[in-house]
Amino acid sequence: MIFDLPLQTLLIVWLGAFVGGFASGAAGFAFGIVGSAIWLHAVDPLHVTMLIVGGGTVIQCGTIWPLRRSIAWNRVWPFLLPGLAGIPVGVALLVYVDARALKIALGVFLAIYGAYALFTPRLPKVSAGGRLADGAIGFVGGFLGGLSGLNGVIPAIWCQLRGWPKDEARAIYQPFILATHIAILAMVGVVALDRQGIILFVAALPALIAGALTGWSVYGRLDDRRFRQSLAILLVASGLLLVMSL
Repeated sequence: MIFDLPLQTLLIVWLGAFVGGFASGAAGFAFGIVGSAIWLHAVDPLHVTMLIVGGGTVIQCGTIWPLRRSIAWNRVWPFLLPGLAGIPVGVALLVYVDARALKIALGVFLAIYGAYALFTPRLPKVSAGGRLADGAIGFVGGFLGGLSGLNGVIPAIWCQLRGWPKDEARAIYQPFILATHIAILAMVGVVALDRQGIILFVAALPALIAGALTGWSVYGRLDDRRFRQSLAILLVASGLLLVMSL
């Protein structure tokens, strides 16, 4: 079934899955941005969205397990509930919002913020707003997820600005990403989970898992400072890839 795909398409699917899996394994997010920048050269946007949320769900299920003891659900819920509410809003606005312009704006923001985070000696720590601010960030993440599948990047940046250590931050934004991925997959799967979508997903799975395992091994070697630097580099790369893929 997999070899029904042209060789060029298969190679692009594997490359996007491995590189995206590596990014997500190492940082806990960015699978969709990195993978889609490669997949869009050979796969239609609807099936790319399915690959993002389907593949992202698999990765999050695998990488969240080692963090399970760090997860404090009372800190995740303020992000997650508004995030789930934001998903249908994003989906409903798909036909009204210029998705290309939105992705360009998000890509430019990520590149600028990532460069700032990389070169500044110390990021500002945001302690104001409490759960209300966390909820607003969760809603934005869910909205972007419904609109483009990019649900994790804003919560990941916010956790960094909160000053939380790497394990603590991942134990908040990874459950958020997993739950919202499942919700998005339930909506997108109605139209995207056809024979072609299944073939693409099965083809991507081995490379996706290999990339995630490689990225996770890198994550284990990073202290908080190096993790912050790696996150900043990934944000710059993600922003540039997001703009260049359009």
